Amino acid sequence: MSDRPSQGDAQRGDEPAAKAGRTPARPGRTWPPGPPPGPFRPEFWRSPLRGPWLTSVLGLVLLIGIPIVAITGLVSYAAYEPRLPINDTTPESGWLSFYLFGWPTHPAWLYRVTQGVHVTLGLTLVAVLLAKLWSVIPKLFAWPPARSPAQALERASLLLLVGGAVFEFVTGILNIQLFYVFPFSFYPAHLYGAWIFLAAFAVHVAVKLPKMVRSLRSRSFRRELRTGLDGTRPEPPDPDGLAPVRPADPTISRRGLLAFVGGASLVTLGLSVGQTLDGPLRRTALLAPHGRDYGSGPNDFQVNKAAAEMGINPADTGPGWVLQVVGPLAALLKRADLLSMPLHTYALPIACVEGWSTEQTWTGVRLADLARLVGVTPGSAYVFVESLERGGAFGQASLSASQVADPRSLLALRVNGADLSLDHGFPARMIVPNAPGVHNTKWVRKLSFYPTGS
Repeated sequence: MSDRPSQGDAQRGDEPAAKAGRTPARPGRTWPPGPPPGPFRPEFWRSPLRGPWLTSVLGLVLLIGIPIVAITGLVSYAAYEPRLPINDTTPESGWLSFYLFGWPTHPAWLYRVTQGVHVTLGLTLVAVLLAKLWSVIPKLFAWPPARSPAQALERASLLLLVGGAVFEFVTGILNIQLFYVFPFSFYPAHLYGAWIFLAAFAVHVAVKLPKMVRSLRSRSFRRELRTGLDGTRPEPPDPDGLAPVRPADPTISRRGLLAFVGGASLVTLGLSVGQTLDGPLRRTALLAPHGRDYGSGPNDFQVNKAAAEMGINPADTGPGWVLQVVGPLAALLKRADLLSMPLHTYALPIACVEGWSTEQTWTGVRLADLARLVGVTPGSAYVFVESLERGGAFGQASLSASQVADPRSLLALRVNGADLSLDHGFPARMIVPNAPGVHNTKWVRKLSFYPTGS
């Protein structure tokens, strides 16, 4: 007698499925259908190195490094004194660009350190970030994408976390190389992206921190560093699916992987840190956009924007050049007039948002003395600086009342004992302690003082 059900039995067995509106199950298939082939299937990911412990080690490095990059990045926005006219590079950002303090002029090297750390550490973390993304990539292909509203929320936060990290690092690297291929303004997009990423990062840390701590305690870091290829074993299966279900034979140990990631980070550090330091390491700064583009003689230091590039007509900087100083009174000063005023010399750094910086010795007229010349009490007014370069972010800037009052804030006429070169701002440029390089305006033609709060 056949064990196969009769046609009538089959029909009767399918009646509940038909009434429920479901497709009858077929032999050898399950319902709902399984994941699509390829990366959506757990067995696709076979590296025996993946697992909660390795992910947690990489995550710990990012947990320390990313907040430092974020804080120094937000500090950079504060250094622009965005509350002053034209200084806000993100005018549509509203409460996202709030600042609780005025940017100080002491110590003079602070912005050099904070922005140098922001750029250099950001570059150094790229290898760690890529390794971390590699370690969790099976999670990005989990199937089904969500089994519950809570899991859907977690997946959305993961998308914001990964997408935000990639966006911030990619646009940041393109910015420091002055390679603007994206169809939007860098500064607002980078600020918005930073807040989105930081929100997702905070949620991710709050959810995953207990598991990260447990995973780090599950294995000895020192023992893993002593374990070679022969002793490398897969991590036990975990609920998150980071460890492979069908691990392949290892071709590299975890020690080797960590050494590779750490070595890549150290190489990146070595190729970039020199741009923030004066001395022999400057020659190793191969990743610096301006770290190897120098002037000559006493003007032998970085040229961020050359005169020809910015459309400066040398005729406008010659004997006919006149500086306009405007306040309650007004004055027209030729370069000889400025040289006849009391001159002061200070060693001050220039620190650019792209990460490079250098300290040089500047000689010029105090900005406070120019304020007094037109009837302004230093500390009671900010100054609007205009350049011979007309238009563009480098052609104008506002300096705060505290920057005007600082005795080291100079309208510089000389550097390292010699006249400024044309590329470094001849006939006169601003040098302000602890200010972003873009606010040390070159080829100054006009200074306008306005009462604070106006």
